[in-house]
Amino acid sequence: MMIGSAAVRRDEAGRFCLNDLHRASGGERRHQPGEWIRLGQTEDLVEELAKSADPRSYPIDTRVGRGGGTYVARELVYAYAMWISAAFHLQVIRAYDQLQAAPAGPSALVALDDPATLRGLLLTYTERVESLQARVHHQEPQVRALQQLSGADGAFNITTAAKMLQIKPRQLFAWLEQNGWIYRRAGSRNWLAYQPRLNTGVLSHKAIVTSGSDDVQRVHEQVLVTAKGLTRLGELINREQLGWTPADHTRGQQLAVPA
Repeated sequence: MMIGSAAVRRDEAGRFCLNDLHRASGGERRHQPGEWIRLGQTEDLVEELAKSADPRSYPIDTRVGRGGGTYVARELVYAYAMWISAAFHLQVIRAYDQLQAAPAGPSALVALDDPATLRGLLLTYTERVESLQARVHHQEPQVRALQQLSGADGAFNITTAAKMLQIKPRQLFAWLEQNGWIYRRAGSRNWLAYQPRLNTGVLSHKAIVTSGSDDVQRVHEQVLVTAKGLTRLGELINREQLGWTPADHTRGQQLAVPA
């Protein structure tokens, strides 16, 4: 989709890149996608869309690395654009209408009549298959370990989850905050999970009792990453660099904190 001279990418599920939309809107700091994602009304909208969404196509998906960004369903694109301004909202609506009205490309049958085109398509397809097979072979141990862990009992604090994902804890805290998984209330140092993340079972809360210098006991909630959440993070945060092994899975279960 083109908005002015800016191209907005789509992923394989048809979701649009919010980061591209942010740049197309002018790229103001106050309009960063993370600020919009943290809004209560955004959480409610995502939750409503998730009820009727295809399980394979969640309304919002965030990925890192090459081609990364936050990708959202069309309804969320409209909501984000409206949050920025009425003018940008109208611009996005017109861009989407233009995208839908664009004529389809050349007929596949016409292309296959050309021997050179057919040969090129076959070569490209073969290269893609070989590349996918290599990636599947490389990722098989990681995928198997993540699948095993997804069925494990218990949950992990964020520092432990970061160690298991082989990234620094401060990087995971920053990622979770920027991508609408956790937040802090004004004046508080404690992290809390956004309600949609609790509803989908990727995060949970645990009550922690602490004693201050005045010997008064206080109760606060600690955010835990569930086994399901750890699996999801493993898929989102550059799985190719995780290097999971069966030993990692065993160590992870030993470190599990009962939910």
